[in-house]
Amino acid sequence: MHPAVDPAIDAAAHSSAPGGLVKSVVELDRVVIRLAGDSGDGMQLTGGRFTSETASFGNDLSTLPNFPAEIRAPTGTLPGVSSFQLHFADHDIMTPGDAPDVLVVMNPAALKANLVDLPGGGLLIADSDEFTPRNLAKVGYASNPLEDGSLDKWQLVSVPLTSMTTDALADSGLGKKEAERSKNMFTLGLLSWMYHRPTEGTIRFLERQFRRKPQIAAANIAAFRAGFNYGETTEAFAVSYEVKPAPMAPGRYRHISGNQALSYGLVAAGQRSGLPVFLGAYPITPASDILHELSKHKSFGVRTFQAEDEIAGIGAALGASFGGALGVTTTSGPGVALKAETIGLAVMTELPLLIVDVQRGGPSTGLPTKTEQSDLLQALYGRNGEAPVPVIAPRSPGDCFDATLEAARIALTYRTPVILLSDGYLANGAEPWSIPATDELPDLRTEFATEPNGEDGEFLPYLRDPETLARPWAVPGTAGLQHRIGGLEKADKTGNISYDPANHDLMTRLRQAKVDGIAASIPATEVDDPDGDARVAVIGWGSTYGPIGAACRRIRASGRSIAQVHLRHLNPLPADLGEILARYDRVVCPEMNLGQLAMVLRAKYLVDVHSHTQVRGLPFRAAELAAVFQDVIDGTTGTATTLDTGSDTPAQTGAAL
Repeated sequence: MHPAVDPAIDAAAHSSAPGGLVKSVVELDRVVIRLAGDSGDGMQLTGGRFTSETASFGNDLSTLPNFPAEIRAPTGTLPGVSSFQLHFADHDIMTPGDAPDVLVVMNPAALKANLVDLPGGGLLIADSDEFTPRNLAKVGYASNPLEDGSLDKWQLVSVPLTSMTTDALADSGLGKKEAERSKNMFTLGLLSWMYHRPTEGTIRFLERQFRRKPQIAAANIAAFRAGFNYGETTEAFAVSYEVKPAPMAPGRYRHISGNQALSYGLVAAGQRSGLPVFLGAYPITPASDILHELSKHKSFGVRTFQAEDEIAGIGAALGASFGGALGVTTTSGPGVALKAETIGLAVMTELPLLIVDVQRGGPSTGLPTKTEQSDLLQALYGRNGEAPVPVIAPRSPGDCFDATLEAARIALTYRTPVILLSDGYLANGAEPWSIPATDELPDLRTEFATEPNGEDGEFLPYLRDPETLARPWAVPGTAGLQHRIGGLEKADKTGNISYDPANHDLMTRLRQAKVDGIAASIPATEVDDPDGDARVAVIGWGSTYGPIGAACRRIRASGRSIAQVHLRHLNPLPADLGEILARYDRVVCPEMNLGQLAMVLRAKYLVDVHSHTQVRGLPFRAAELAAVFQDVIDGTTGTATTLDTGSDTPAQTGAAL
């Protein structure tokens, strides 16, 4: 399969380099690239475009955007560094990569913030124009690292990206500062040449993105082409690289982020249930993109409401559920704290409601743009009284779609609020996603109460379904179905306000039994234990799936056995989980918190779970986890082996750059 190349670029691509040298092409099986620069340098856009073209080419991929927390930190400073890491391969991969093979830095701050992650011998491309005395001083460099020999252990290529961009746009009619803004497209063109990426999609994107500013569109396209041509003609790059498409099951694919997949899952839930979707939300990082995406889909019966605060957002969503819609509210950890009282109201009124928590580093404002898994205990227990709520967690960006449908199924079937625990890593990361056929999606249709259900012709709003313990869902205004609703305790069946001690005990136990009963509808837990003889099992939840899976692959590649169990349902836990954990001598639980799931498992199953934790605002590295797992295995067996930690693939496949 050959990449589609813009004709103007294609002409240059078939020429020889200066001196008649024909450049060679090196085939690789995987590459990790990290782009880093100031938050105004367009690193996220550049990475996103490279990702889109890589997806259209057919590689498997995984991304890790890393945003600065400052809205606009001073230019050229460490707090303002923004990066985008992309791992793409000709085979199945599970993570964005532990470390880059190629690091592109747009200024000294980006170099200082990211060089520690670039292994010795890695390729380092730097915009030499930005390594001025002033920019060097901002981050504490006493001399220019591009010239003082301090970077000799890496393959350094200094490229005057800024000045070459302005030279390429000398006739564009743009001023110098405006022209400099296109250097990210010059960089994208260079990388597109280096890795044989398709280019037509980027040309079309720029034409569409700047259709109302044709001069800007033309300038960006010219810079993109100039970067591509520079790679072909310069002696600085004697080699280009090719990563062939990965084998994938037949189907239509697109690259998708977690927030996009979650949004489409909500749209699909509305279509499959036949209900309008109402989102009541207050903007908060990193969940705001769900509000932005859903606002585009009014034609699918989706209504979005940007509320004045978190409490108003969930109040409106619960009101929509009372009115017969699928109510949804989106937030992050601080917002869940504010929404806690209304979540309790949804528990008491027993109405379907989806609460999406895209977790970030805490406490308080914490690390707004960084990832963490520290809201699990808040999701399980962060309400007054006995207020059980089902909790679901997706494991990858694409899985956010399926997890959302599962959360909607539970909410509608059991008439309960459900918390969906995503996180910043999933929300902003991307991967290829096979677009499902509509008829393959679950049937989520639900029936409203239409007539009295009592023996005396009265409506009993808390008369429960004997199988699910769900109460009837009566749309306001339905003749003869008037009933009380609110936060005060309800009398069994009638729903009248009740202070009777025995009734409160009964209703508390019924609400708990309803949530516990969901376990009967959960499929059997999948255990990844290829040899069937593992003595150590690793259990995880949420976005740790990829790093854990990659680490387990490394363990198996070294000739050892290990089992992996990954949980989607965190409340209730799967009915077979206790029996599964009892099979293994040791259970390891990696989490991006201080051991919250491990504590729950210890309490419920009396299993001595080995908790391995980090709260760095970044996902686990597969090599780190593999070393931890190896230590546990060695402690169980009393033997030791040498573990190769170079790749997250079944066999060692490092990219030689």
